[in-house]
Amino acid sequence: MTPLVYAELRRIAGRYMQRENPGNTLQATALVNEAFLRLVDVTGVRWQDRAHFFAISAQMMRRILVDAARASGSGKRGGGAVRLDLNESIDALPEPDSRLVDLDETLESLAQFDARKAKVVELRFFGGLRVEETAEVLKISPESVMRDWKLARAWLMRELSR
Repeated sequence: MTPLVYAELRRIAGRYMQRENPGNTLQATALVNEAFLRLVDVTGVRWQDRAHFFAISAQMMRRILVDAARASGSGKRGGGAVRLDLNESIDALPEPDSRLVDLDETLESLAQFDARKAKVVELRFFGGLRVEETAEVLKISPESVMRDWKLARAWLMRELSR
């Protein structure tokens, strides 16, 4: 793995790990390594460009963390599950700490009726992609990305507050 690619993957992993509970034993380096191992096993993907590669990488990291959260919280609802502060990452939304698993499930619900909006959230929130990079990956205009981002955030906040 080239140093530039590794540095970018570490940046993405670092964003994820900032949201983790202090007691979490998984480190950004381990998250990058696990994601890389999964990327090596991926077959049949036609990498479009740099943004596409990092979007897939971010999605892999999200899956790793959600799987870990589900495994640690399987004993009882909330039992040691990974917590996520939406205030830091989605433009100071008023939601206090929420579980990563809850956000993942809510994002999956959003994807059921609007896959593009869910993908925008995944790329921007989890992948740390800028508006322009997200637009490039999804092949839509930056204005459409911003519109989807705003609507998806409002929908997610409503669903998560229930």
